[in-house]
Parts: sequence; C-alpha cells; structure tokens
Amino acid sequence: MKKPQNCIIVIFGASGDLTKRKLVPAIFDLYKQDMLPEKFAVLGTSSSKFTDEEFRGNMKRAVEKSIIDCTGDQLSGFLDKLNYISLDFTNAEGYSEIAEKLKVLDNTCDSNCNYIFYLATLPSLFETVIANLGKASLNKSKTGYRRIVIEKPFGYDLDSARLINKSIHKVFKEEQIYRIDHYLGKETVQNVLVTRFSNGIFEPIWNRNYIHHVEITSAEQIGIENRGVYYDKTGALRDMVQSHLLRLAALVAMEPPSSFDSDAVRNEQIKVLQSLRHISESEVETSVIRGQYLSSTIKGESIKGYREEEGVAPDSKTETYAAIKFYIDNWRWGGVPFYIRSGKRLPTRVTEAVIHFKKTPHYLFKQTSGGNNENQLIIRIQPDEGIILKIGMKEPGSGFNVKSVNMDFHYKDLSDIRLPEAYERLLYDC
Repeated sequence: MKKPQNCIIVIFGASGDLTKRKLVPAIFDLYKQDMLPEKFAVLGTSSSKFTDEEFRGNMKRAVEKSIIDCTGDQLSGFLDKLNYISLDFTNAEGYSEIAEKLKVLDNTCDSNCNYIFYLATLPSLFETVIANLGKASLNKSKTGYRRIVIEKPFGYDLDSARLINKSIHKVFKEEQIYRIDHYLGKETVQNVLVTRFSNGIFEPIWNRNYIHHVEITSAEQIGIENRGVYYDKTGALRDMVQSHLLRLAALVAMEPPSSFDSDAVRNEQIKVLQSLRHISESEVETSVIRGQYLSSTIKGESIKGYREEEGVAPDSKTETYAAIKFYIDNWRWGGVPFYIRSGKRLPTRVTEAVIHFKKTPHYLFKQTSGGNNENQLIIRIQPDEGIILKIGMKEPGSGFNVKSVNMDFHYKDLSDIRLPEAYERLLYDC
C-alpha cells in the first residue's frame, strides 16, 4: 500500500476510553505494518493533567492490552512519537498552546506537516472544539492539508445533526471533513459489497421474487460498561439502529453502483434510505419493541439492572434493546419485511445479516424433513467472521430424509491473512 504523506494526528479526548481501546492501538498497528508516513507524530489532548511520559505510559499499557504481538523495540519507537498537552476544550485561548506545540512538532515532518484532528470527545463538545480550532486558524494551511474526523453519534436528532453540520462548514470545507462510522470499516461489512456484486449467482435472486425477509442482528452479552452518562442520553436506537445497523441494511439493499467510486456507492445507499416506509404513530406498537435489561444472575455472577448502573437515572426510560420491522418501498424490495434488532445483556454475542429465501412453491419432502425447506444466506459480521449458506441435503441411507446443512466459510481459515481492525482501516483512509 502507498504510504500517506507526513502528518501529525491530534486526538481531542486522549484520556478517554475510545483513545485507549481503539485509536492508539490502531495507530500502533499501522506503525507496526509500516503503513504510516515516514515522519509522523501523535498529539493527545484532554483536560487530564499528564506529562508526555505519563501519557506514553498509559498508552503503552493500552497497546499491550489490545495487541498481543508487540515487541519492545517496536513499541518503544512508537511511544517516542506520542506527545500530550492538557487543554480545557471550552477555553478558546488554550488552542494557541496547541498551535505552538504543533509548530514544535512540525520539525518531525521537516516543517511541512499535514494535520488530522480526531474528535474523540463527548458529542456535546464537537461544536465547541471545531469553533475554537477555527479561531486559532488551525483549519488553514498554505502547504499541507488539514482534516477533521468526526465519529457518530452525529447529533442527538435531525435538528441537532443539521446544526453540527452547519457549524462544521463555518470552519472546514467539505473536502476536509471525515464523518465516519467505524462499523463500515469492518472487513466483513465491506465484504457485503463483494459478496453481492462480484458473484453473478446472487443478483438474479436478490429481490422480492425470491427473498422472503431479511434480519439484521447485533446482540451483546455485556452491559453498558461504565458508560451510563453517555448511554442514558443515547440508547440502543441512537447508538446502534440509526447508525450501524441501518447502514448495514443499506449495503444489503442497495442497487449496484455504476462504479466503486465513493460518491457512486454513497448515492445508492441514500436511495435506499429515501425509500424507507414511514412508520406512523399508530403502527409503532406493532412495528417497534423497546426494553431494558433487569438485574439477574448470569453464570453465578450477580448482574445489575440497567437502572442500577452508575450514571443512569433511576426512572430512566432509555432502551437497551430495540427491534424494528420496516419496509423499503422500491421495485427490488416492495413487500419484503426487514427486521433490525440490537441489545445488551443478551444470551450470546453475535452480529449478522440473514437473508431468508422463499420456500419452494411445492415441497416434496415435508414428510421427512419436518417442513423445514428454507434456504438462508448468513453473513457473520462478528465474531467468527464468515458466510454460511444453508441448503437441504439428503441424509445417507434409505428413503429421502432431508437435513439442513451449512456451506460454511470462515475468515480465520485464511491463516495467512490478518483481518484489519476497523479503526486501523479508517485512520489509514483519512
């Protein structure tokens, strides 16, 4: 792969969970694979009071926890690239300190650095940070590029999303803005496009004539994991359904793009979202389910209920489980129900899309198979990434006993290929 241009990655919210669990381990992984620029630096900033050495120590532990195969020399060389500055994000004057720090770090890139600003803060701080970057003129450059990365949740509702978008455009041009959903960086999510559009056998049957319904599920065994303050203002609908899972539904349902250009792929996904049938108020009761997990005992361990979690209001009505039935009103999918569900504290951890094909019009073997003659294509996003095609086969022996069997592909069977992490891929693209 081509190496990117020399750059400095500035992470706002560098003491937070996202930076420790995802961002810095992903940057180290790129470093380990020699996919970063020849000259680069990372500048972390948050309100926490750290020295450079304290920040590097925190990130060292984070990398060692996330990545198994990291040698001492590699990690030491990487940690030398990390820097830190304490900042009150609401104080506009403090951004001049970042500008001065970047001038010092510019020597890392021979005084011709590009900047990537990654907002790993609470969404409520997005507008403040962006406005203050503009006041410090950190959005402008005569030589290299300036880019800003904003991850979902992008606003709280449609009005707030539009407001954030408007505030961003006051400071950054559209070509400088990277709005990302890390789910779309997953190898198996991207493989949905390859499965659909590189195999001629699927296109003739990928429509309402042959598909009975589509299920998309994201189930987690864990709870909200000390994120009560954030989660109680978000919930499963905003956290998963309207972002990750609806985008996955768009990949499953979209028309073939004219090319694999980003605009062409985006346009076809937008057509799907524009075709979603509105769920009226009277239909909500039969089309939508919301719920919360309660206290319980799981494998001998006492588990708190959602309302007992730290940071959650005792009378909270925020959902930790959401399921929706909806329709896409176009020629390909007219009348085909789509089911999306997501929840925490469920019996198993799985994310998958299941295409249920229609049964044969006249089934000859219902006496010997219990009437189960449904074919399914299961696209496993995580864990155990891969694809399953369920088909009926005759059991050995006399008679015609039919059994459902799996034609099963596992990514892990490709032992010489390592699955990139989503953040690793997205950061490289930025």
